Amino acid sequence: MRALGVVFSNSEAESLYEITRRRTTGAIPFGGRYRLIDFALSNMVSARISNVAVLTQRNYQSLMDHLGSGKEWDMSRKNGGLVIFPPFSSHKSDSLYSTRLEALKSIKSYIEKQNPEIVVLSDSDSVNTVNLQEVLEKHEENRADITITYKNMTVSNDLIHNLNLNMDSFGRVVSAKLKTPINALANLSINLFVFKRSVLMGLIDDAISRGLTDLFADIIFPNIAALRVFGYEYKGIYMHISNMQNYYQNNIKLLNSEIREQLFEQKDHGIYTKVRDSAPTKYGNNVYVENSFIADGCEIEGQVINSVLFRGVKVGAGAVVKDSILMQDTIVGNNANLTAVITDKNVIISDRVNLMGCEQIPYYIGKNSRI
Repeated sequence: MRALGVVFSNSEAESLYEITRRRTTGAIPFGGRYRLIDFALSNMVSARISNVAVLTQRNYQSLMDHLGSGKEWDMSRKNGGLVIFPPFSSHKSDSLYSTRLEALKSIKSYIEKQNPEIVVLSDSDSVNTVNLQEVLEKHEENRADITITYKNMTVSNDLIHNLNLNMDSFGRVVSAKLKTPINALANLSINLFVFKRSVLMGLIDDAISRGLTDLFADIIFPNIAALRVFGYEYKGIYMHISNMQNYYQNNIKLLNSEIREQLFEQKDHGIYTKVRDSAPTKYGNNVYVENSFIADGCEIEGQVINSVLFRGVKVGAGAVVKDSILMQDTIVGNNANLTAVITDKNVIISDRVNLMGCEQIPYYIGKNSRI
């Protein structure tokens, strides 16, 4: 089965403004060494999907630097492989596309040229380990036009607009809602869709002819009765990153060994990312480290408690880092004290500085800042 992957890299950018001011959503650092897009790409690699189009909209320089030629995901090919599509606007409009459907219109000719049997659409605003190979097999077994991956979960404020699916005993979607009350238990789409290529091309052509713009409201929702739409239940970990609060909370969840095992230690399902040849982390003589997730290349001389440290972080002597997330190459000065702080890349915290946030409102320090 020839499959083409399409990854949208800019979902949720507005609600994550602080951290996406200089990068796209897919390039948001997560878990010490990864970017959010790594999880979508790794799902496709595990399903042996070797042709993937990444659609960008703005602030995509960091994403391009991270992805490179796609070598780390075994997608560096002469033909196909990983292709990054910069933003594109038509001759009829001066503005860039703003929806998934408009983005798909811009690469319609590319999809036709690749001529896959199946097209897999994925957002890059979540952490999950979907077995896409199994999803594709179920899609073929059901002779489906569209397969929607969903998870049965309690609706939070950031998930109220995800498709809520109602299925019959055979797993066929018979109805769907575009808005669900908070705290309800529902079968919510995790924005991972498998389309039969001919069906997707027909829907895009119809959207172009009628000026439609929304993938959910204008394409999937109205065609549930007319097409063979099936659901696939995903039962693994799903962390939706939509604001600074749940970005902080989901990183801190990695301190739970069971969650780490489910994410990073699955058989035949690795999470791949850009390789950085760093030395092992160096610990001084009088350090104290407790329940923390620390990447390679760090230098620890103080205390690190319940925190996530990315590659190249330096913690000075007498410094205390607690309940915090420090991104790549952050430097914490001697005798500094950080609690519930998120630092972006290349931040310098001077000696004896005290910074404190809380779980609901973590204290965020922007990229390349010095305090």
